[in-house]
Amino acid sequence: MRLLLVEDSPRLIELVGETMRDAGWRLDAVSTLHDAEAAIAAREHDLVLLDLGLPDGDGLDLLKWIRHEHPGLPVLIITARGSVDERIMGLDAGADDYLVKPFHHRELLSRCRAMLRRNPHAIQPILEAGALRYDPATADLTCDGSVVPLPPRERSLIEILMREVGRVVPKRRLETALSEYGQEISSNALELAVSRVRKRLQPLETGVQIETVRGIGYLLRTGS
Repeated sequence: MRLLLVEDSPRLIELVGETMRDAGWRLDAVSTLHDAEAAIAAREHDLVLLDLGLPDGDGLDLLKWIRHEHPGLPVLIITARGSVDERIMGLDAGADDYLVKPFHHRELLSRCRAMLRRNPHAIQPILEAGALRYDPATADLTCDGSVVPLPPRERSLIEILMREVGRVVPKRRLETALSEYGQEISSNALELAVSRVRKRLQPLETGVQIETVRGIGYLLRTGS
């Protein structure tokens, strides 16, 4: 899952980022309407978290643009505007849900999960490769039923490889997928993530292995 946060508070960006990454979701964060439109155009997102008071305009204008250009993209407003009239205005403008600041991170996660469940385009099947099983909805990786703990970036990496099991995934595609908007990861960071996943899976009887295809990318092979 990849979410877009449109918010101009650095502290809230940090807190929401930690919450979403801990949940196993990738998060892009921008602070202006202009950058939000560019981010939505640049890559696919499953959900937008939208503040209304932004430096270059009102988030409701972005919401109306999203509804016109990307009508199926779910939007959750997160704002300090909490009156009944303001909430009605946001929902009538096209928001799928409305959360008033301050909020608890557990409630934010719960509302995101509920919205993603209602969006048929965001429902993704459970992935299986060898003895590994990955649930995109919860970001849980298991081996023969036991949870395999991995940091957020490494969980995203194994998810991508499991989606393409038996096929080579180019390094550039992995770097792009694991990056956040405007903050691309390096080849060295990707290699480190692959090394960490290998080290974590090595003592387990997974029935899979990650192979390096020199100069191209990585391959998750079953049967080993």
